[in-house]
Amino acid sequence: MSIWALADLHLAFSDPSKSMTAFGEGWSDYTNRIKKNWESVVKPDDLILIPGDISWAIKFEAALIDLNWINQLPGTKVILKGNHDYWWPSNKKLSEGLPQSIHFIHNTTMVWNGVAIGGTRLWETDEFSFEPYTIYLENPNQTNKSAEEIEKQKLQDKKTFEKELARLRENLSKLDPNAKTRIAMLHYPPIGADLKDSRVSKILEEFKINIAVFGHLHSLKKGVPMFGEKNGVRYAFASSDYLSFEPLLLV
Repeated sequence: MSIWALADLHLAFSDPSKSMTAFGEGWSDYTNRIKKNWESVVKPDDLILIPGDISWAIKFEAALIDLNWINQLPGTKVILKGNHDYWWPSNKKLSEGLPQSIHFIHNTTMVWNGVAIGGTRLWETDEFSFEPYTIYLENPNQTNKSAEEIEKQKLQDKKTFEKELARLRENLSKLDPNAKTRIAMLHYPPIGADLKDSRVSKILEEFKINIAVFGHLHSLKKGVPMFGEKNGVRYAFASSDYLSFEPLLLV
């Protein structure tokens, strides 16, 4: 029984106008590629972690179209909220409405075959930058902001990041102390590509996390070394387009 990860599926069955194919050849036929690659490696008794940006839907009822597509794929799934998962409802609604094979992490933890899993979304931080690793692609949906709007956004980002740090610490404190492996699911990267210490990395080390899995980043240069292991924590980058839509083996 293995544990896999694949972040940033960005499914758009519920709203085809938001398909990621608008972002270039790299996203061509991506849902069929996800399905084919997933079914080639993930077994029915495996677990697969999906750390954020799952569906472009706005409402939970619409997101169920995408979630039911995931439900048909092999394995037990665990999802985490990403910055584009606007459809994400209350824990009660998730518990009652998610398809049978899908579980969630949101101010909660779970144990699967002796592996403890917890985490949170995180947010933007100015501690590190991924610009040197990124191929710039213009977002066709992006609108330009004024200097005042940009400054206001930076202040809001700082507040949100502080809240996420507190939430991470609280959630990881709830992990089963007897677990053989401890995994932190995150959406935003917890550390820079060069593995210099960060506020999040220190928290992960404090709670003896073995694997931190995350995504969020897109349009990255191929063949450039990124992330790895530091101070006992393996930083597993699982953004789907970076992995050519192939699930990443964690355990």
